[in-house]
Amino acid sequence: MGRAEKICEGCRVLVLTVNFLDEDRAEDTIYPAIISGRGENVLVDCGCPGFLPRMEEAALFVGVSLGEVTDILITHHDYDHYGALRELREKYPNVRVMASEMDAPYIEGLKKSMRLVQADAIFGSLPPEERDAALKFQRSLESIRPVKVDVRLKDGDTLPACGARIIATPGHMPGHISVLVEECETLITGDALVAINGRLRVANPHYAMDAHEAYATAKMLESLDVKRFVCYHGGVVDI
Repeated sequence: MGRAEKICEGCRVLVLTVNFLDEDRAEDTIYPAIISGRGENVLVDCGCPGFLPRMEEAALFVGVSLGEVTDILITHHDYDHYGALRELREKYPNVRVMASEMDAPYIEGLKKSMRLVQADAIFGSLPPEERDAALKFQRSLESIRPVKVDVRLKDGDTLPACGARIIATPGHMPGHISVLVEECETLITGDALVAINGRLRVANPHYAMDAHEAYATAKMLESLDVKRFVCYHGGVVDI
Protein backbone atom coordinates (compact mmCIF):
# COMPACT_ATOMS: atom_id res chain seq x y z
CA MET A 1 0.00 0.00 0.00
CA GLY A 2 1.10 3.54 -0.67
CA ARG A 3 1.74 6.30 1.79
CA ALA A 4 0.95 10.00 1.37
CA GLU A 5 1.68 12.60 3.96
CA LYS A 6 1.31 16.38 3.98
CA ILE A 7 4.18 17.46 6.19
CA CYS A 8 3.92 21.19 5.60
CA GLU A 9 1.61 23.66 3.90
CA GLY A 10 1.54 23.23 0.12
CA CYS A 11 4.04 20.38 0.06
CA ARG A 12 3.75 16.60 0.07
CA VAL A 13 6.13 13.72 -0.35
CA LEU A 14 4.14 10.77 -1.66
CA VAL A 15 5.74 7.37 -1.25
CA LEU A 16 4.69 4.76 -3.80
CA THR A 17 4.66 1.07 -3.01
CA VAL A 18 5.40 -1.06 -6.07
CA ASN A 19 5.23 -4.82 -5.52
CA PHE A 20 6.64 -7.37 -7.94
CA LEU A 21 8.30 -10.77 -8.25
CA ASP A 22 12.05 -10.75 -8.73
CA GLU A 23 13.96 -13.01 -11.12
CA ASP A 24 13.78 -15.84 -8.58
CA ARG A 25 10.00 -15.40 -8.26
CA ALA A 26 10.41 -14.00 -4.76
CA GLU A 27 8.23 -11.09 -3.63
CA ASP A 28 9.97 -7.73 -3.65
CA THR A 29 9.02 -4.07 -3.32
CA ILE A 30 10.44 -0.72 -4.38
CA TYR A 31 9.46 2.69 -3.06
CA PRO A 32 9.65 5.48 -5.66
CA ALA A 33 8.48 8.90 -4.47
CA ILE A 34 6.62 11.90 -5.82
CA ILE A 35 7.44 15.39 -4.58
CA SER A 36 4.23 17.35 -5.00
CA GLY A 37 3.99 21.09 -4.51
CA ARG A 38 4.00 24.55 -6.13
CA GLY A 39 2.38 23.23 -9.27
CA GLU A 40 5.01 20.52 -9.82
CA ASN A 41 4.93 16.75 -9.40
CA VAL A 42 8.41 15.25 -9.53
CA LEU A 43 8.64 11.47 -9.70
CA VAL A 44 11.91 10.18 -8.26
CA ASP A 45 12.93 6.92 -10.02
CA CYS A 46 10.59 4.68 -11.96
CA GLY A 47 11.35 0.97 -11.71
CA CYS A 48 12.43 -1.77 -14.09
CA PRO A 49 11.49 -2.23 -17.76
CA GLY A 50 7.82 -3.17 -17.99
CA PHE A 51 6.89 -1.49 -14.70
CA LEU A 52 4.77 1.30 -16.19
CA PRO A 53 1.40 -0.28 -15.26
CA ARG A 54 2.64 -0.95 -11.72
CA MET A 55 3.87 2.64 -11.42
CA GLU A 56 0.56 4.01 -12.67
CA GLU A 57 -1.42 1.91 -10.19
CA ALA A 58 0.83 2.86 -7.26
CA ALA A 59 0.61 6.57 -8.12
CA LEU A 60 -3.19 6.48 -8.36
CA PHE A 61 -3.32 4.82 -4.95
CA VAL A 62 -1.78 7.97 -3.41
CA GLY A 63 -3.97 10.27 -5.49
CA VAL A 64 -1.76 11.24 -8.43
CA SER A 65 -2.06 10.25 -12.08
CA LEU A 66 1.27 9.82 -13.84
CA GLY A 67 -0.21 12.17 -16.43
CA GLU A 68 0.13 14.88 -13.77
CA VAL A 69 3.83 14.25 -13.30
CA THR A 70 5.85 17.19 -14.63
CA ASP A 71 9.33 15.73 -14.13
CA ILE A 72 11.04 12.38 -13.63
CA LEU A 73 14.26 12.55 -11.66
CA ILE A 74 16.63 9.59 -11.93
CA THR A 75 18.94 9.18 -8.95
CA HIS A 76 21.33 6.93 -10.93
CA HIS A 77 21.33 4.66 -13.95
CA ASP A 78 20.78 1.26 -12.34
CA TYR A 79 18.19 -0.65 -14.37
CA ASP A 80 15.70 -0.90 -11.48
CA HIS A 81 15.70 2.89 -11.11
CA TYR A 82 15.39 4.00 -14.75
CA GLY A 83 14.40 0.88 -16.68
CA ALA A 84 10.81 2.04 -17.22
CA LEU A 85 11.84 5.57 -18.20
CA ARG A 86 11.44 5.10 -21.95
CA GLU A 87 7.94 3.66 -21.49
CA LEU A 88 6.95 6.59 -19.31
CA ARG A 89 8.38 9.15 -21.71
CA GLU A 90 6.59 7.57 -24.68
CA LYS A 91 3.20 7.56 -22.94
CA TYR A 92 3.68 10.95 -21.27
CA PRO A 93 5.82 12.87 -23.78
CA ASN A 94 5.57 16.23 -22.00
CA VAL A 95 7.36 15.02 -18.89
CA ARG A 96 10.87 16.38 -18.36
CA VAL A 97 13.68 13.99 -17.52
CA MET A 98 16.24 15.06 -14.94
CA ALA A 99 19.48 13.38 -13.90
CA SER A 100 22.94 14.29 -12.69
CA GLU A 101 25.43 15.69 -15.17
CA MET A 102 27.52 12.56 -14.69
CA ASP A 103 24.69 10.08 -15.25
CA ALA A 104 23.03 11.81 -18.21
CA PRO A 105 25.30 10.27 -20.90
CA TYR A 106 24.50 6.76 -19.62
CA ILE A 107 20.75 7.39 -19.62
CA GLU A 108 21.00 8.83 -23.12
CA GLY A 109 22.96 5.79 -24.33
CA LEU A 110 26.05 7.82 -25.16
CA LYS A 111 28.15 5.80 -22.70
CA LYS A 112 28.04 2.11 -21.86
CA SER A 113 26.32 1.39 -18.56
CA MET A 114 28.76 1.17 -15.66
CA ARG A 115 26.95 -1.96 -14.52
CA LEU A 116 27.45 -3.54 -17.93
CA VAL A 117 31.14 -2.64 -17.92
CA GLN A 118 31.36 -4.16 -14.43
CA ALA A 119 29.50 -7.30 -15.51
CA ASP A 120 31.68 -7.76 -18.58
CA ALA A 121 34.84 -7.39 -16.50
CA ILE A 122 33.97 -10.11 -14.00
CA PHE A 123 32.23 -12.57 -16.33
CA GLY A 124 35.37 -14.55 -17.11
CA SER A 125 36.09 -15.11 -13.43
CA LEU A 126 32.63 -16.50 -12.63
CA PRO A 127 32.19 -20.23 -12.01
CA PRO A 128 30.29 -21.98 -14.84
CA GLU A 129 27.13 -22.44 -12.76
CA GLU A 130 26.77 -18.66 -12.35
CA ARG A 131 27.28 -17.64 -15.96
CA ASP A 132 23.73 -18.20 -17.20
CA ALA A 133 22.38 -15.82 -14.55
CA ALA A 134 25.13 -13.33 -15.35
CA LEU A 135 24.28 -13.43 -19.05
CA LYS A 136 20.60 -12.90 -18.25
CA PHE A 137 21.52 -9.87 -16.15
CA GLN A 138 23.66 -8.46 -18.95
CA ARG A 139 20.83 -8.92 -21.46
CA SER A 140 18.51 -7.04 -19.08
CA LEU A 141 20.95 -4.13 -18.99
CA GLU A 142 21.36 -4.13 -22.75
CA SER A 143 17.59 -4.06 -23.27
CA ILE A 144 17.12 -0.65 -21.65
CA ARG A 145 16.39 1.94 -24.31
CA PRO A 146 18.01 5.38 -24.09
CA VAL A 147 16.09 8.53 -23.22
CA LYS A 148 17.07 12.16 -23.69
CA VAL A 149 17.82 14.00 -20.45
CA ASP A 150 16.27 17.45 -20.45
CA VAL A 151 17.76 18.83 -17.24
CA ARG A 152 21.24 18.05 -15.94
CA LEU A 153 21.58 18.49 -12.20
CA LYS A 154 24.50 19.12 -9.90
CA ASP A 155 25.05 19.28 -6.17
CA GLY A 156 23.14 22.17 -4.60
CA ASP A 157 20.64 22.69 -7.42
CA THR A 158 17.03 23.28 -6.37
CA LEU A 159 13.78 22.06 -7.91
CA PRO A 160 10.57 24.11 -8.21
CA ALA A 161 8.62 21.49 -6.25
CA CYS A 162 8.96 22.63 -2.63
CA GLY A 163 12.45 23.97 -3.30
CA ALA A 164 13.83 20.45 -3.02
CA ARG A 165 17.63 20.42 -3.08
CA ILE A 166 19.92 18.05 -4.94
CA ILE A 167 22.66 16.41 -2.89
CA ALA A 168 25.54 14.60 -4.60
CA THR A 169 25.74 11.16 -2.99
CA PRO A 170 28.52 9.24 -4.75
CA GLY A 171 29.69 5.75 -3.88
CA HIS A 172 26.98 3.39 -5.07
CA MET A 173 27.63 5.09 -8.40
CA PRO A 174 29.80 8.16 -9.03
CA GLY A 175 26.91 10.24 -10.37
CA HIS A 176 24.34 9.20 -7.76
CA ILE A 177 22.16 12.01 -6.38
CA SER A 178 19.64 12.19 -3.56
CA VAL A 179 16.90 14.76 -2.92
CA LEU A 180 16.46 16.78 0.26
CA VAL A 181 12.95 18.22 0.68
CA GLU A 182 13.74 20.69 3.42
CA GLU A 183 10.18 21.98 3.84
CA CYS A 184 9.11 18.44 4.66
CA GLU A 185 12.30 17.50 6.53
CA THR A 186 12.52 14.49 4.25
CA LEU A 187 15.41 12.92 2.36
CA ILE A 188 14.81 10.72 -0.70
CA THR A 189 17.90 8.53 -0.74
CA GLY A 190 17.82 6.49 -3.95
CA ASP A 191 20.40 3.77 -3.22
CA ALA A 192 22.68 5.95 -1.08
CA LEU A 193 20.89 4.39 1.90
CA VAL A 194 18.54 1.43 2.21
CA ALA A 195 16.20 0.45 5.04
CA ILE A 196 16.46 -3.01 6.61
CA ASN A 197 13.97 -3.83 9.36
CA GLY A 198 13.33 -0.12 9.80
CA ARG A 199 17.00 0.83 10.20
CA LEU A 200 19.19 2.76 7.78
CA ARG A 201 22.02 0.88 6.13
CA VAL A 202 24.51 1.33 3.30
CA ALA A 203 23.28 -0.43 0.15
CA ASN A 204 25.04 -3.75 -0.46
CA PRO A 205 28.73 -2.74 -0.73
CA HIS A 206 29.22 -5.52 -3.27
CA TYR A 207 27.33 -3.35 -5.78
CA ALA A 208 29.01 -0.06 -4.87
CA MET A 209 31.39 1.34 -7.45
CA ASP A 210 33.36 2.80 -4.53
CA ALA A 211 32.47 1.18 -1.20
CA HIS A 212 34.64 3.57 0.84
CA GLU A 213 32.89 6.55 -0.70
CA ALA A 214 29.49 4.89 -0.20
CA TYR A 215 30.12 4.62 3.55
CA ALA A 216 31.31 8.24 3.72
CA THR A 217 28.16 9.36 1.90
CA ALA A 218 25.93 7.35 4.24
CA LYS A 219 27.56 8.93 7.28
CA MET A 220 27.02 12.39 5.81
CA LEU A 221 23.35 11.72 5.07
CA GLU A 222 22.63 10.31 8.50
CA SER A 223 23.97 13.54 10.03
CA LEU A 224 21.43 15.70 8.20
CA ASP A 225 18.69 17.40 10.20
CA VAL A 226 15.74 15.50 8.76
CA LYS A 227 12.86 13.57 10.28
CA ARG A 228 12.20 11.12 7.49
CA PHE A 229 14.23 9.03 5.05
CA VAL A 230 12.56 7.54 1.99
CA CYS A 231 14.65 4.59 0.80
CA TYR A 232 13.96 3.10 -2.62
CA HIS A 233 14.73 -0.29 -1.09
CA GLY A 234 13.12 -0.64 2.31
CA GLY A 235 10.70 2.26 2.41
CA VAL A 236 10.23 5.01 5.00
CA VAL A 237 12.31 5.42 8.14
CA ASP A 238 11.11 8.03 10.63
CA ILE A 239 13.70 9.44 13.00
